[in-house]
Amino acid sequence: MRAILKRFFPGGPSGWIVFRNRDFRLFAASRVLSGIAFQMQAVAIGWFIYDVTRSPFALGLAGLASFLPVILCAPITGYVADTFDRRIVAAVAYGIQTAASLLLLALAKWGSGAIWPIYLLVVMIGTARAFATPAIQALLPTLVPRELFSAAIAGNASLAQGAAVMGPAFGGLLYALGPSTVFGIAGLGYALASLLIAATHSRSEPHAVRPPLTWAVFTAGLSFIWSQPVMLGAISLDLLAVLFGGAVALLPIFAAEILHVGPLGLGALRSMPAAGAVVMAIMLATWPLQHHVGRRMLLAVAVFGLATIIFGLSTSLPLSMACLFVAGSADMVSVYVRQSLVQGETPDALRGRVSAVNSVFIGASNELGEFESGMLAGLIGTMPAVVFGGLATICIAAAWARLFPALRERDKLI
Repeated sequence: MRAILKRFFPGGPSGWIVFRNRDFRLFAASRVLSGIAFQMQAVAIGWFIYDVTRSPFALGLAGLASFLPVILCAPITGYVADTFDRRIVAAVAYGIQTAASLLLLALAKWGSGAIWPIYLLVVMIGTARAFATPAIQALLPTLVPRELFSAAIAGNASLAQGAAVMGPAFGGLLYALGPSTVFGIAGLGYALASLLIAATHSRSEPHAVRPPLTWAVFTAGLSFIWSQPVMLGAISLDLLAVLFGGAVALLPIFAAEILHVGPLGLGALRSMPAAGAVVMAIMLATWPLQHHVGRRMLLAVAVFGLATIIFGLSTSLPLSMACLFVAGSADMVSVYVRQSLVQGETPDALRGRVSAVNSVFIGASNELGEFESGMLAGLIGTMPAVVFGGLATICIAAAWARLFPALRERDKLI
């Protein structure tokens, strides 16, 4: 088995040395806590909305409400991350998410049962995440030496995905005590994450003069990505693959009407993509990709699409969980390559704005993908919508191999 792993992951087993870095440990702990809080809350919000409305359109609207702040605020969030202390930006954003969690708790416990206040709080959470994500992504490379970039990305990803495994499971279990319990514990997680991220020390140089508030400054991140064919290909590939291939928004329907497993089963299903991702992230941290990274990314996206198709056709809980596990593993390869390119090849002065654009792509592939899945499922049915998404993902991987030859032939990450 070790020989097989070495064949596909031929790097040396030195990736975990990054955890000796004090600032990285604080950063990673903050990401774990916020990740668990977000995933727990996502399970509770999704199940609560579907339990009240029984509508895939309502689930799709929740994804849209979460995504819109990301794209609308992108020019400002990148500028803020590049001109203010990124630690404080992230800490304040986590504090806002703490407040939103407590308001969700109040609505679940004493609300009238109306759904529109939930959507407003989802917008509030999405806005806070819109500011937090580019600040956090831009902060990570400034916490460790350059030679540990790839190890930091893989190590952070393994912990974040571990949180994404535990979060849905905790959310499903705690939902039995009521949604207010989930929202209260999520608020505590965000509060602790805020304190930890504020305690890190960044190695980035302070800005002597803030950039002027011009359109060219706001769009500098997009201009930089557009000038880098490999980075553009990797980001857009990941965007479209998860946009069409993601089935997370429809998991409450699969749990309730196709697999008949209830909220506990929903938590297990939501945990499977993250479980696959964390296993793959551990492999990548231990044996970092050394060669043929472009081809491996394209192959991983095709595998993601195939696993999505089988999941859409499955009526068996074990098979469905296995498909989601494989999809999460394949997606982790794509995330690892994309994040390594974005964070390793971007100048520090532009990292916030480039990360903001990257966040829009990530948000589009996740939140907007949830909206697309909900709308399509409402039109043609849940299972056909998922199968169509998987087929589209495979076609996109094949098309990108031809449209972006520089990405296909990319050998090393940095």
